[in-house]
Amino acid sequence: MATAKSSFLDKVLGRIGRLDAEGLQTVVQRLARERSFLETLFNTIEDGVLVVDENGRVIYFNQAVTQLIGLRAGEEDLHITKFLPEVDWEKISCTDRAGGAHVTRHEFEIFYPRERFLRLYAAPLDGEAKGSSGVALILHDATEARQKTFEAIESERVQALTLLAASVAHEIGNPLNALHIHLQLMEREVKKLKSDAWRVAGGKKNSSRIASHTSEVGKKLEQYLEVAKGEIHRLDYIVTQFLGAIRPSPVQLKISSLNEVAEKTLELLRPEIENRGVVIKTKLARVLTATPIDATQMQQVLVNLVKNASQAMTTGGTLTLQTGENNDGVWVSVTDTGGGIPQEQINRIFEPFYTTKKKGSGLGLMIVQRIVRAHNGRIELESNVGRGTTFRVWLPLHERKPRLLEAKTISATD
Repeated sequence: MATAKSSFLDKVLGRIGRLDAEGLQTVVQRLARERSFLETLFNTIEDGVLVVDENGRVIYFNQAVTQLIGLRAGEEDLHITKFLPEVDWEKISCTDRAGGAHVTRHEFEIFYPRERFLRLYAAPLDGEAKGSSGVALILHDATEARQKTFEAIESERVQALTLLAASVAHEIGNPLNALHIHLQLMEREVKKLKSDAWRVAGGKKNSSRIASHTSEVGKKLEQYLEVAKGEIHRLDYIVTQFLGAIRPSPVQLKISSLNEVAEKTLELLRPEIENRGVVIKTKLARVLTATPIDATQMQQVLVNLVKNASQAMTTGGTLTLQTGENNDGVWVSVTDTGGGIPQEQINRIFEPFYTTKKKGSGLGLMIVQRIVRAHNGRIELESNVGRGTTFRVWLPLHERKPRLLEAKTISATD
């Protein structure tokens, strides 16, 4: 079924043979105005509009196409796959060979001139499949919509985590405290048992053997108690992480030095790090602009990142803490020389409960990401398997101020 043509063209074509030079000039001027109007219209819309011939070569594109895929004036005769290698041109060119207009939809990522997620809609011109004069392509930038979808999914996960964590903290917190208290009481009783054994055995036959045996039993009980206390401490840490995830404190921004936060973090964790045989290197900027941060929460960020980095190196290694700044803001990075993170795990590394450690809670990096976002900052991750990992936290130099509407002066005549 042929598509309807414009009524203006129908009238012109019906009497083209009867037009004189002046009438023909009027028609040409009218067509030129219509073309100019359409070009202006196409160049004002945000979606990219492309027209390619039956061989896939570009015939027309609007300004949005230049911004989306980098196609520029003078490149009209090039093949579409040069700019969109992700597009299956053979599939698009064979659209609906049975006849009739058929729109196909494709989704893909591009990395030039900028990383974007695009939706492409393709339809044969004039609604014809065979013998068509080309294909019309519409490019829609869905990057922001996709990001909002991811954020909505993350928000749902956090809400689910909140409900679960509240239940876990309530059900486990009190029994843990009771267990910890009773283990301390048991530890005291074991010490008394060892002391009483030597006193009761005094003066009796085989007293030394009895006291020695009691002492050995006491040592074993103390070892078992230490293991139990360690596991209770680990469970208490997990509950604390849950509470930190579900009850985030609002940031209290004050002009502070990121260098001071980094130094305090290393001072706190240095014994633990050096005990693992890890060498610490610091590359703090000599001059670093003070920036609005919540020093306590930023220290929590660095504690999580530094602990993760030290635990990623099982046989020694080097941990590097570095700071710096540019026009956009200040940054602090934590680098390890561990085994690195495989690509398939990087995409999930900030998910709640996901961890690469045997005894990890999977909440540390989620808390890190939440705090950094509350500072209007961002966190970058670079990792090479077998070479190590770098986490870099960027923070803005200035606090973002809300934009207020200007007050309008009302005159007496208004």
